Amino acid sequence: MSDSITPAISARRWAALTLIVVAQFMVVLDVSIVNVALSAIKLDLGFSETGLQWVITAYAIVFGGFLLLGGRLGDLYGRRRLFMIGLLVFAAGSALSGLAWSSGSLIAFRAAQGLGGALFAPAGLSLLMTTFTDGRDRNLAIGVWGAASGSGGAAGVLLGGVLTSYLSWPWIFLVNVPVGLAVVALTPRFITESKRLQGSRHFDIAGAGTVTSALMIFVYALTYATQHAWSSPVTIALLALSAALLTAFVWVERRAAAPLMPLSIFKVRTLAAGNVITVILASVAFSSFFLLALYLQQVEHFSAAQTGLAFTAIALPIATVSNFVGPLVRRVGPRPVLVAGLLLIVASEGLLMRLPVHSRYVVDLLPPFLLMGFGMSLSWVSVTIASLAGVSPADAGVASGISNTARQVGGAIGLAVVSTIAASYGGVDAAELVHGFRVAFVALFGLGIFGIAIAAFFLVPREPVAQREETADPPLLAEAA
Repeated sequence: MSDSITPAISARRWAALTLIVVAQFMVVLDVSIVNVALSAIKLDLGFSETGLQWVITAYAIVFGGFLLLGGRLGDLYGRRRLFMIGLLVFAAGSALSGLAWSSGSLIAFRAAQGLGGALFAPAGLSLLMTTFTDGRDRNLAIGVWGAASGSGGAAGVLLGGVLTSYLSWPWIFLVNVPVGLAVVALTPRFITESKRLQGSRHFDIAGAGTVTSALMIFVYALTYATQHAWSSPVTIALLALSAALLTAFVWVERRAAAPLMPLSIFKVRTLAAGNVITVILASVAFSSFFLLALYLQQVEHFSAAQTGLAFTAIALPIATVSNFVGPLVRRVGPRPVLVAGLLLIVASEGLLMRLPVHSRYVVDLLPPFLLMGFGMSLSWVSVTIASLAGVSPADAGVASGISNTARQVGGAIGLAVVSTIAASYGGVDAAELVHGFRVAFVALFGLGIFGIAIAAFFLVPREPVAQREETADPPLLAEAA
């Protein structure tokens, strides 16, 4: 198929990929870019210690909660249109976050950022999949996209440290504005419209409301438990309400004429297992970045810039190695690549379980940082390909929404749980803080082991190349399964 593509069309496709990847990098970056600026934000806006995580969580949970709706809206009303609208909302939320005057206003504007991201992130991935239709180029494109997704978290700490140290914390948000507007301006030139034309133009408001409410209440319950107790009647009531709303969401989806998330899509075994692993991987990644940023600043007394520089050991392997993972997955299938990546991440968490109170970067931190970087480079690309395997082009938006939802909600829930663990087992002085971090890394180690088991036993093996090539008009990403 790629042989029939003229050089002009090929150049246009790669320009489109560049815009999509820049947007994806920006939206993932904003989950972690605030990590090293938290101390400055806390001081300027008067956050409490337990409330500080909402600067991250408000963004991630609104983003994750509305991703499914954003994906379906793109299927029905145009993916390029939603891509551009979402970027404008994201840029506006970024500008307002940089101008925030109180803790409440920053949390509200971070939620607006998340809403914008929920509109353009699934639309961008859908546009990638409909722009690159042949397996080899598509896997290469997904590899680049996966590199942006994987390295965005670590690069966010690096960029956040530089901006916070040499400018001020509002710039970690304001920097998004010119980038977002530039992508919007260039999008009509390089990206053509793509949408699902069949069916009625309806979207599932009841489904979006129930699932978003369930997730937000669940994360709030975890935060409340950190401040009070897991046995508190309020905590139990919040968790029960979250479970009831999630049950209502499933009930709505089974009966909706145009469901937000068609439950039948999970009959694709690789998609279901891939998204569960995405939740685990995001929980481990976001939580590790959060804990390590706190450790470097609160225990080792690194400056924001030094903290960002330390994370280069994670960001560089992800940004470089990820570009070669797509062709590797095409050759051997996602399962062995994903298992290898998760093993490296588990090894990293095992080393971090022994964090000393007074560390030497080269001896104590560089090895686990490098292991994490290489492990995530293998894991993010392979799990993305697995999560989208066998999906029809008509459902590209909702499949992209599910994949992004798993990533963002997994990160938000993981962060809330790990913060609870670290706070419960930690304390005030350095030794107590480190003890809490160690226990949290033990939990992440166990979570990684669970992810390896799912990948090994539930991801379907790679289909023989000859058999895939004999299939006419294969389902979206079926050749990557």
